[in-house]
Amino acid sequence: MVLCPVLGKLLHKHVVLASASPRRREILSNAGLRFEVVPSKFKEKLNKASFSTPYAYAVETARQKALEVANRLHQKDLRTPDVVIGADTIVAVSGLILEKPLDKQDAYRMLSRLNGKEHSVFTGVAIVHCYSKEGQLDTEVSEFYEETTVKFSELSEELLWEYIHSGEPMDKAGGYGIQALGGMLVEYVHGDFLNVVGFPLNHFCKKLVELYHPPHQGHLQRTRQDSIPPVDTFENPSDVDGDGSKLVQRTVGSKDRTEVGTDHQARGALNTDCNRMVGPLPPFPARLLELVDGFKVSKALFTACRLKVFDVLKGEVPQKAVDVASMVDVSVCGAERLLDVCAILGLLERSERGYCNTELADLYLVSDSEYSLRDFIMHSDQHTWNLFTRLEVAIREGKKAEDLSQDTSLQTREEKLQFLGAMHSLTKLTARHVVTAFDLSQFASACDLGGCTGALARELSREYPDLKVTVVDLPDVIEHVPHFQPDGPETARVSFQAGDFFRDSLPEADLFLLSRVLHDWPDDRVHALLSRVSSSCHPGAGLLLVEAILDSEEQEPRASLTWSLNSLLQTRGRDRCVAEYRALLEQHGFGDVQEAPAGPGLTALLGSRISQ
Repeated sequence: MVLCPVLGKLLHKHVVLASASPRRREILSNAGLRFEVVPSKFKEKLNKASFSTPYAYAVETARQKALEVANRLHQKDLRTPDVVIGADTIVAVSGLILEKPLDKQDAYRMLSRLNGKEHSVFTGVAIVHCYSKEGQLDTEVSEFYEETTVKFSELSEELLWEYIHSGEPMDKAGGYGIQALGGMLVEYVHGDFLNVVGFPLNHFCKKLVELYHPPHQGHLQRTRQDSIPPVDTFENPSDVDGDGSKLVQRTVGSKDRTEVGTDHQARGALNTDCNRMVGPLPPFPARLLELVDGFKVSKALFTACRLKVFDVLKGEVPQKAVDVASMVDVSVCGAERLLDVCAILGLLERSERGYCNTELADLYLVSDSEYSLRDFIMHSDQHTWNLFTRLEVAIREGKKAEDLSQDTSLQTREEKLQFLGAMHSLTKLTARHVVTAFDLSQFASACDLGGCTGALARELSREYPDLKVTVVDLPDVIEHVPHFQPDGPETARVSFQAGDFFRDSLPEADLFLLSRVLHDWPDDRVHALLSRVSSSCHPGAGLLLVEAILDSEEQEPRASLTWSLNSLLQTRGRDRCVAEYRALLEQHGFGDVQEAPAGPGLTALLGSRISQ
């Protein structure tokens, strides 16, 4: 028995349900719809943060599911379906989207968030009409969503875990199934009950009425239907316009949307207020919204590092949120939210046993790791973050952000050590790439100008055991070097000299290094420094120059972005291309200039002092 006449018009069409959900299959079968089940292979990994509302995420997921099945059936040279139905059901509470739980612990977190509260259940539905023309697939996509409000009773821990251990939550959005045991958790439902089960049948039938029996041209403004109207005649949804063109209807603020397109692109839209065709809907700006929200991700990472969450989770034994909260002295609910975010970001692994670090976190976020970036992250949080809040003024006035306020300078010993630690950790990441960019075994001594904590010098000494290296840097840098001195034979071959390389005499050396120094200075200071280095070099001595050079073929886009962002607050120096650096070296007496990649985002140039 077909309960809705419009469903009868689909009996002779090839209808496909792009879902393996037994609940959706049962709802549509009971209504009398005949269809084939072809589960979608679409990976449900859309970025939830890029959607302005939870229902927009559900609708887009349903759309992608249906389109994936339509294209797969068409490409496999099977009979192209007439209609493909896609659906996605989610639970949303306080703006947080809950899908199917990963494990029992995840189910417990979900149900605990819903306990005693109202939440919304959204189902997004996409109806794709398919047309095969000359071997090409045309699609006409209609979308809508339904929202139902559900209220959970106040439930005991014992009852929640009893329900979780039943196994029912594991394949249900939000961790519960209202049509079975989960019904005992629910105090009331406002809206379509079947929507909570998994498919809004009532709204689906109304949508089919609109598609197959649209209002007359003069009455395109839609009105809410409180019941499914009888249908006597039906038209092909692609021929509803008098001239045979495909019609797209849109109502601002409505739950419904219809789009027509080839290769998933809408061809046009009808402005129902002025009854004229307008341009296609622009693509959703997911990447743009991701950029807008980028600062939130940074702040979450900064907070986790400040609280030493990754230090606490070091080791192989997972920790529960309550234990982490106690160890870092925060609230349990706050710790759980932060840990969940870190898990989503790929910094932590979450399981039924608790949380533990990923390999990435153990390597770079634990304080005592050899390659820890914690000092760099903390410096970014406490210093760089404040500088960038002054970006607009710095750009308007052409000043460095540091010049706009004295409270951003490194005042305390702790702040200076943190800054030096940041530079130390970043240098260690690329030091081996730098010292192996060229064969430097011909040199017996080297001088690293502006070498900071000596991370590059020690790597140079490790690679070339016969090489003695001197690091020259300012006195307030050199005094903190012991804090970063590691053990090892290479340490004995590295010495430090306090001084200003613009004014003080430079030590004798066969090789001078300027690693990420010149970009920070204006042209006059660059020429002054290179002139002093050239005067200190004997014929055949080398100058190794390392910089982020934006026109290098080895330059990675992300590295280019990082250096460009840093340059926003830099008015003293500037970035230069390979040709400019090569010209600088040659101008100051260095010939036979060679170029080589020196790690992610860096380029090295090596020149030899020419006899005068």
